[in-house]
Amino acid sequence: MSTSLAAPAPTLPPVHRRLSAPALGALITGWQTEGPAYVALADAVRGAVLSGTVAPHTRLPSERDLAGALGVSRTTTAAAYAALRERGFVTSRTGVGTVAVLPRPTRRSQPRWCGGDAPVPVGVEPPDDLVDLGQAAPAAPPQLHAAYGRALEALPDYLSGRGYEPLGLQPLREAIAHRLTERGTPTTPDQVLVTTGAQHAISTIAQSVLGPRDRVVVQSPTYAHGIEAMVGRGARVVGFPVGAGLPGDGPGFDVALFESTVRAATPRLAYLIPDFHNPTGYSLTPDERAEVRRIALRHRVTVIGDETLSDIALDGPAPEPLAGDGSATSHLLTVGSASKTFWGGLRVGWVSAHPDVVAHLARTRAASDIATSVLEQLAVTELLARREEVLAERLPLLRSQRDLLRSAVTAAVPSWRVASPAGGLSLWIDLGRPLAHALTAAAAVRGVVINPGPSLTPDGGATSRVRLTFAPDAEAIGRAVPRLAAAWEHVVG
Repeated sequence: MSTSLAAPAPTLPPVHRRLSAPALGALITGWQTEGPAYVALADAVRGAVLSGTVAPHTRLPSERDLAGALGVSRTTTAAAYAALRERGFVTSRTGVGTVAVLPRPTRRSQPRWCGGDAPVPVGVEPPDDLVDLGQAAPAAPPQLHAAYGRALEALPDYLSGRGYEPLGLQPLREAIAHRLTERGTPTTPDQVLVTTGAQHAISTIAQSVLGPRDRVVVQSPTYAHGIEAMVGRGARVVGFPVGAGLPGDGPGFDVALFESTVRAATPRLAYLIPDFHNPTGYSLTPDERAEVRRIALRHRVTVIGDETLSDIALDGPAPEPLAGDGSATSHLLTVGSASKTFWGGLRVGWVSAHPDVVAHLARTRAASDIATSVLEQLAVTELLARREEVLAERLPLLRSQRDLLRSAVTAAVPSWRVASPAGGLSLWIDLGRPLAHALTAAAAVRGVVINPGPSLTPDGGATSRVRLTFAPDAEAIGRAVPRLAAAWEHVVG
């Protein structure tokens, strides 16, 4: 007797949430192009999955429901889902439905998609000459190696101790306090907490201040991992729009709108990037900074001022500190980092706040990170002493890369609107059409990583915007822009 073995049914991942057809349609607005409709639809859904707008393990609407919501034939939605299945972005089974997934990355591709300051696409096999315009992380300066050498020479003085300094090494806290005082905010070492990078600083503040369902006010768009830190605490993130100096954008920072948002939302926390805002590049004026301090005190809301980009002043001097003369430190915390000024691999950041707040944050951090590496702290202490030397070389290079990327993009795609930020590391580009997800997906296939606007907003907005960083060198920018132009041609047909 012969026995027939049937192939096992495909295993579906667990379904964590469901997305209705109208909701999916709202997330991929503007997906239509002049090419085949099913290809455009598949690209839009794939882009939403890559950017995290549609989370993995989300059950998607049926082909029939999606066709009705989008006003297309069921043949179009069926072909789009088939294309997504073929590329590993959805899996389906009769009676269960279609579930969004991320393709399992190959060992070869996985390390090269890892990144730091923004969401990165996964599940797409990039070419060997990948250009990452998504991570705003410059290469290390030449002074870094020597700084580590001097740090090693200083290390023996610390080896007889425990190696755990929850507040940070005293020499580094003194150096940070001196730098903040130089900028205009008198600061003492007991007002400084050293952290393992700025992200750790933001997460520690969120863990200390926020509880489930507490509200947080943020600029929209903003630093993506800042949003994640708040959402990770179960908070509700409320955005208010910021402009980038392009016609029709509105003000870079609307003080009245900020205060009315705070008044209406009654947040526990507000998270702002006052200097060379990521991603728009806007810096608050002195009057706007004073208003933020007034609002923090009047409404008794804790404000985080993320100053990680403060040193990257490409046109003119660095802005004055958000904390002003320091009189509002009971409600205002500033976050800094060695990542943009020196190198992301250092993983050293800090919080400046009232000493009582610093002590409380140090107790909070113990649950996830007892102390920051001693050697890295010593290296950053050395680099802070040579900060002017480092910036004298770094800023002209970044300025030339900014100008190169802006001019190349403008020449390659004249329909895009591109501002020229006075500092920071990114260009915020208006595509003129709500195709950010589709462009991101098409660019990824061609070996260019960019950030779609919706991934940098709390509500999935900015569908016509993308962020490009000019941190890569001129050669990489030269390779990336033609691919971006080709990706745009593919998207718009």
